[in-house]
Amino acid sequence: MSRDLVDEMLEQWARERPELDASPLSVAVRVQMVGRRFRQEAVRCLARLELEIWEYEVMAALRRQGELRSLPVSRLARLAQLSPAAMTHRINRLEEKGLVERRSRPDDRRSVMVALTDEGRKVVDQALEVRFQAAHAGMAGLSDKEKRTLAKLMRKLMLSAPEVAA
Repeated sequence: MSRDLVDEMLEQWARERPELDASPLSVAVRVQMVGRRFRQEAVRCLARLELEIWEYEVMAALRRQGELRSLPVSRLARLAQLSPAAMTHRINRLEEKGLVERRSRPDDRRSVMVALTDEGRKVVDQALEVRFQAAHAGMAGLSDKEKRTLAKLMRKLMLSAPEVAA
């Protein structure tokens, strides 16, 4: 099997600090490195559509909501792991571009929902295709079975750290 930078790092820690168990880094550092690579590719492919990754993430969260394509600001903030104030700033910027709009909830006029505009739906649908293609390309070295196994293990790892899973 081929060796990577993490193998070299682990050997160095074994030599320099043999009393420490560095083995968890074999996963943690690889996850960080692969995550960075996937994020960089997402940024690159979305830039071709003149979209920032945060714009895509907000609009994709709305697009997943079915026909209404809307969510309360508080829920969007939780999904993005942002404060409501930070999410409000992002919504303002997307609203200026005509990609989202604020609506009152029919059952509670005090509550504000954020929804995709028709233009927002068109933009995010184009971005989804590019984003999904990039994700597929990033895992081209894995078989379908390996992808399923990796997804299962990553889910287990995320659920074992509640602060990450939330």
